[in-house]
Amino acid sequence: MQTSLQGIAKKAKEDKKYRFYDLYRLINRRSLMDAWYDINKDAASGVDKITAGEYEQNLAENINNLDKRLKEKRYKARLVRRVYIPKGKTKFRPLGIPVLEDKLVQLAAAKILGAIFEQDFLVCSHGYRPGIGPLDGVKDITKSLMTGKFSYIVDADITAFFDNINHKWMVEMLELRINDNAFIRLIQKWLKAGILDDNKVIHPVKGTPQGGIISPLLSNIYLHYVLDLWFTKVIKPKCEGQAYLCRFADDFVCAFQYKREADNFYDELDKRLKKFDLELSKEKTKVISFSRFRKEERTSFDFLGFEFRWGVSRKGNDIIKKRTSRKKFKLGLNKFTEWIRKYRNKRITWIFKRLNMKLRGYYNYYGIIGNMKSLLKYFNGVVRLLFKWLNRRSQRRSYNFNGFRELCNYFKMAKPRIVEKPVSAFAQ
Repeated sequence: MQTSLQGIAKKAKEDKKYRFYDLYRLINRRSLMDAWYDINKDAASGVDKITAGEYEQNLAENINNLDKRLKEKRYKARLVRRVYIPKGKTKFRPLGIPVLEDKLVQLAAAKILGAIFEQDFLVCSHGYRPGIGPLDGVKDITKSLMTGKFSYIVDADITAFFDNINHKWMVEMLELRINDNAFIRLIQKWLKAGILDDNKVIHPVKGTPQGGIISPLLSNIYLHYVLDLWFTKVIKPKCEGQAYLCRFADDFVCAFQYKREADNFYDELDKRLKKFDLELSKEKTKVISFSRFRKEERTSFDFLGFEFRWGVSRKGNDIIKKRTSRKKFKLGLNKFTEWIRKYRNKRITWIFKRLNMKLRGYYNYYGIIGNMKSLLKYFNGVVRLLFKWLNRRSQRRSYNFNGFRELCNYFKMAKPRIVEKPVSAFAQ
């Protein structure tokens, strides 16, 4: 972290009410060049179709020109190119892809915002934060449920969260810590930037496009004030029993000791979200019984790609069992099917090299203790799909199963493995 950002972080931590000024000048040639080195050079290009490789050919001049436009207040946010990625079999999630220069400025601004608001974020927030990931959330909720006295879960879902962020509320939240109009106006430019969707320009009055570099941080700030602080300072003090919140971006789960408090929270949550122009998905949000003393109910909930349920260990102890959620399991095999269909005619060496990278990435996330059965099921599903589509490389069948098995052994197809290290649930 730059020295200036370290100073900002230190001040933000020491004084929770301090409002920072003169932040705009920190977005300069040096911070833009730092952003250049940190940015993903392989990411898709925006509406101007300028790639990182093309921009780099005249990097110094391009950065100097961008810095000059920022200093002279002539910088303008370009249109955001909207693309759609599959979300399940029938739904699609919209993503916004800014132009490269907007990405650079957004990243420079995000580092400043992060230095300030990282000092304010609560431990219940696990999404899009440095050094904190979804598996940290999985570990935290597992430990909390096992050591706490929780009996009820509120499994919540916010409808189209990124599309409904209220710009006015967003600015008011930022101004609680920022006293720099130029910096605030810069963020407003990205919030109001037009979206190019199928050759039509949409001028948003709310929301922040998923895909923008600064969007995850802005969403964390929004829900920090809308949900995290409210739950900690308003909901928990009113509860007679224990209450707990775990959030990853707009996906969150709450646990309560008593049903009446879980039901009250459900009702108040709907009102709270509406105040900030957000809507609770009534179809996907529910209160479920989840107690070690009622394991016969076989209730479970999904969070961060895992299914959580109460069970008994080999030693007869009550434990939280986790396995890959059915939805994510099917989605994983569907994505692999699309991939192997597309690339089945590549060289075998190329296919297995990338296949092993995909498998290792899958194991690194889902390879938690107790999930070996799901990993083996996924691995066997991949093997069957691989066998099927490699045999469709030509009109003649390429392999029988014995020959295919030898092929997998030759290329050392990555086998399922547990990567999580065993740690006591009571360890601090």
